[in-house]
Amino acid sequence: MKLELISRLPDSGAHSTPLLFVHGAWHGAWCWDAHFLDFFASHGYAAHALSLRGHGTSEGRENLRWMRVADYAEDIAATVRRLACPPALIGHSMGGFVVQHYLREHFAPAAVLLASAPPAGVLATTLRIALRHPLAFAQANLTLSLYPLVASVELAREAFFSEDLSDAQVRAYAGRLQDESYLAFLDMLALNLPKPATVKTPLLVLGGERDIIFRPEEIAATARAYNTQPGMIADVAHDMMLETRWQIVAERILAWLTQRELP
Repeated sequence: MKLELISRLPDSGAHSTPLLFVHGAWHGAWCWDAHFLDFFASHGYAAHALSLRGHGTSEGRENLRWMRVADYAEDIAATVRRLACPPALIGHSMGGFVVQHYLREHFAPAAVLLASAPPAGVLATTLRIALRHPLAFAQANLTLSLYPLVASVELAREAFFSEDLSDAQVRAYAGRLQDESYLAFLDMLALNLPKPATVKTPLLVLGGERDIIFRPEEIAATARAYNTQPGMIADVAHDMMLETRWQIVAERILAWLTQRELP
């Protein structure tokens, strides 16, 4: 399957360890291209953003509804095989959940879970969405399509962005959101949860204090599952890589990667 990969390469002083960014539900590789790819390339990393099958310009859109988390994990594995060296992985939201699955069977030099779906699953998040937007939630389940949950600019802002982001920016990003796999949602709900005890890769777990998708207490629970401490970024909502304070998030990741002394 042909998968979209957006890459930014450093001019000089490159690290031999590349970075591979994995987007969350309703997104694509484009969400990393706004800020993060150029930022990390400017600090000497080959930065690559993957669009999982059925997302962005990757193949498989016609079968998106039936994609599973295991399929997405295989997309990471296939992309890693294309790179010269094993990459450090950065997964956002659903992408963080997929990274956790990938790490069950593969080792990476480092990984970052950014506003990630927790290994215990997304039941709490699902119930919050159902209570806030019962009609959209009912439509999503009747049609087996998750797009109704993000189908307006207002819904997109509530889910992903803080009030600091301008209306024009929110409209632009909301216009790029797409449908998401219903079966992958069921996997994240209960059908296929990660197994943290099997993961040996060093992990950084970060969340946003304004995130209403995965709240600070859920980020903390994810960190505990992987025997580490959570890092919380003030005044940042769910789409941490697109928020006005995105650079603070990127610098936090960069500092941690530097501490890991990756080649």
